[in-house]
Amino acid sequence: MSNFELSGSQSYLTETEATPLSHPATEFLVQFWGVRGLIATPGNNTNRYGGNTACVEMRVAGKELIFDGGTGLRVLGKTWQQREQPIEAHIFFTNSQLNRIQGFPFFAPAFIAKNNFHIYGTAASNSASIKQCLYDQMLQPHFPYPLQVMQSQLHFHNLTSGSKVSLDDVTIYTALINQHQRSLGYRISWQNLSVAYITDLPKNPDEIEQERILQLITGVDLLIANGTYNPPTAHNHDLADLQWQTAVDLAHHATVKSLVISHYHPDDDDDFLDSVQSEVKSVFPKALLAREGMVLSL
Repeated sequence: MSNFELSGSQSYLTETEATPLSHPATEFLVQFWGVRGLIATPGNNTNRYGGNTACVEMRVAGKELIFDGGTGLRVLGKTWQQREQPIEAHIFFTNSQLNRIQGFPFFAPAFIAKNNFHIYGTAASNSASIKQCLYDQMLQPHFPYPLQVMQSQLHFHNLTSGSKVSLDDVTIYTALINQHQRSLGYRISWQNLSVAYITDLPKNPDEIEQERILQLITGVDLLIANGTYNPPTAHNHDLADLQWQTAVDLAHHATVKSLVISHYHPDDDDDFLDSVQSEVKSVFPKALLAREGMVLSL
């Protein structure tokens, strides 16, 4: 277990044992269920960090928030089988690419009639809504059952850059941080605590993207960001070159208290990520690389 004080705050960011979140309304917890980009990569060389695609759960003031629905969403759903029913949760998608939505058809709680899910996302590059994107991936021949077989109550909310979602005293701010991928970033605020989730950082953000990113992340207790990587070629396909400097530079510039880097390339094996974590911590001591199951308490 690791524990470090957040500079300028009375709170602490604490890494705890992996467990389904079941904490009271007085806490803010973050758990990682999927940390990969592009495609799930199970295997002996990804055991320590994990091979499921992006999914992060946050329990904030008794509310259940989920960010992205990659294959990690299936694992999260399995842990909820022991939870008291009905379940209400809010699912926020950064974009509609396959690695962010592919776990949704396998999210078991969505098939239970008494459960209630609010689903948020922005329009894809082809102008399709988040509802349309989730619906399309469950059509034949891609999936045997259509979205309509999900018996839970599904409420769809279309977001644009700058949208704000208020859930009692929890506020979620949004901004379009990657124009090319049509990707949203999120800032989650409750009382004096805040987390920014921006896992589509462009390698060289333009001026508008940079301004939007800084508005979301400035002064947050925890920044969850991606390391960028070079596109696969014949020369680098065996092992991606994870570029973490963009996230670290932003964290320094925005006076972020703690940083977690996630969303790894499929070719980033455990040993490589160990070396990256050592490099990152040498220049940003309050930094971690995300691992599946990791729980952080603010």
